[in-house]
Amino acid sequence: QVQLVESGGGLVQPGGSLRLSCTSSRSIFSINVMGWYRQAPGKQRELVALFTGGGNTNYADSVKGRFTITRDNAKNTVYLQMNSLKPEDTAVYYCNAVIVVLAASRTYWGQGTQVTVSS
Repeated sequence: QVQLVESGGGLVQPGGSLRLSCTSSRSIFSINVMGWYRQAPGKQRELVALFTGGGNTNYADSVKGRFTITRDNAKNTVYLQMNSLKPEDTAVYYCNAVIVVLAASRTYWGQGTQVTVSS
């Protein structure tokens, strides 16, 4: 079992920055895939940025060059630095973790944190 706690959302003007944090209840060394999804009103949840194993990352095309995912293993925390924010980045951002044990995977989600980009 894994609990994921997000923080850092809020209201920001276009062009501004925010940093989201996701802290895991267990060591992130034991998590195979971890990162961020988002869901805007009326839209499906979509991938934003992930650590996919071996230190590799995967970003949505819409955030490349603006968002950066990082991790602090000692704090069991993954961050999402969001720069040059646009109104279309407005969404609830969810932390995601996938653990694979004996070829079976389990997916965990945080409670979500609201990001609103508006002037």
